[in-house]
Amino acid sequence: MINKFRKLSENRNLAIIALIAVVNALGYGIIIPILYSYSTKFGMSDFENGLLFAVFSLCSFIANPIIGRLSDKYGRKPLLVISISGTALSFLIAAFAPSAIFLFIARALDGFTAGNIPVASAVISDTTPLKDRAKGFGIIGASFGFGFVFGPAISALTVGFGLHVPFLIAAGISLVAVLLTFFFLPETNRHIGKVKNAKIFDFKKMVTAVVDPKVGLTLLISLVYNIALGMFIFAFQPFSVKVLGMSPNQIATVFTLFGIIGLVTQIFILQRVVKFFGEKKAFTFALLLSSITYLAIFFTKEINIFLVITVASGLANSFIGPLTQTILSRETDEKSQGSIQGLNASYISVGNILGPVIAGVLATVFLPLPFLVSSFIILSCFFLSFGIMKKGASKEHAF
Repeated sequence: MINKFRKLSENRNLAIIALIAVVNALGYGIIIPILYSYSTKFGMSDFENGLLFAVFSLCSFIANPIIGRLSDKYGRKPLLVISISGTALSFLIAAFAPSAIFLFIARALDGFTAGNIPVASAVISDTTPLKDRAKGFGIIGASFGFGFVFGPAISALTVGFGLHVPFLIAAGISLVAVLLTFFFLPETNRHIGKVKNAKIFDFKKMVTAVVDPKVGLTLLISLVYNIALGMFIFAFQPFSVKVLGMSPNQIATVFTLFGIIGLVTQIFILQRVVKFFGEKKAFTFALLLSSITYLAIFFTKEINIFLVITVASGLANSFIGPLTQTILSRETDEKSQGSIQGLNASYISVGNILGPVIAGVLATVFLPLPFLVSSFIILSCFFLSFGIMKKGASKEHAF
């Protein structure tokens, strides 16, 4: 009977965490398609728009390890409430922004309080047995997929009522998540206050973490992979328009396809593949497949072939994020799950900053070149993952 109640509690926690992930993805999916158009009404240049898009990743890079660390020290629930509230407030500021500077303030605030996903990942680590963590992290990924499918659709349906309306809807969704978290999510951190004393923000540790004997290799792969992914995301739209001649509707359809693939993969496929191959082998194979698909895109000039390749690419990328989180959770002790997930989120932010910049330079030389370079970058991750494969079932590492 006790086990049944525990299972129900875990399911409730997973449902709330899934909702938080949906909120993040819906918010992102709702505002990104209209952010450029919204900002131009304030007379912002393309360069200023580039800064506006980058400020979120820069701020989240700084804030994610802080929020993760604080959740280890003070608990998951209060940090989740604070971070989601910050997201809601940022959307409201953007909706009623009287000038461009308020848009920058809104995106910065959203970045500084964007630690809800690493903290949510720590809740998964707190409440899910090791053997089921890939499934738990997969639920977060699937929830993102759901949000990326429906977020742009919500934006398209409501933007006709005013460019500010999608921001208000995103804020409302975030406020619902705040209330559900506050009233229904129990505190899952059983080690509050037990984490060893350390700096809340340790830039040296952030830089040197990639050489840590336990988690360093996995973090390095996460960083390098996300640089390549950032390059792909940047290059995708100009390549689609200028090389393949795709219309905006076709591009939107492909993004929806990516969301559907992620949703299906992480609900129905991920756990089965992990059970058959194991987490580390599945991780390695996914990296190889991702590298091959990016290389294939470099040589592609036909839309139909491109769509087939993007399906395979979406499948591979749907594995890599959840499995990275799972492997890191195994390499870190139970008292430091928030810290390691926050640190990983910061490396993802670095990838989101550097990837588009590198791709932008390469695209000026030859538009498809970012796909070729990103393919070789991910291939390096594939070879680096052999080091993870060699690791045995080592003791958990306090981080």
